[in-house]
Amino acid sequence: MSDTPPDRLSNDPASPFFNEEILNRGIGIRFKGVEKTNVEEYCVSEGWVRLAVGKGVDRKGKPLTMKVMGPVEPYFRDAKEG
Repeated sequence: MSDTPPDRLSNDPASPFFNEEILNRGIGIRFKGVEKTNVEEYCVSEGWVRLAVGKGVDRKGKPLTMKVMGPVEPYFRDAKEG
């Protein structure tokens, strides 16, 4: 597997950008220079992240999200520690 995270990745198994292998490896997101732990989806080339808002969920049980624009820096957690 490459040491470069994908351009776009999602936590939602119904999304075409879901990749369980990469998520199991552990991926971290820096958004505007700050570590974020509530990212549901991101896109580096378009410069946005979808953040979970509180603990609310929609009627299908998926977290409520908001799309925020800015610089996105994904990285693999195992590479950071090593």
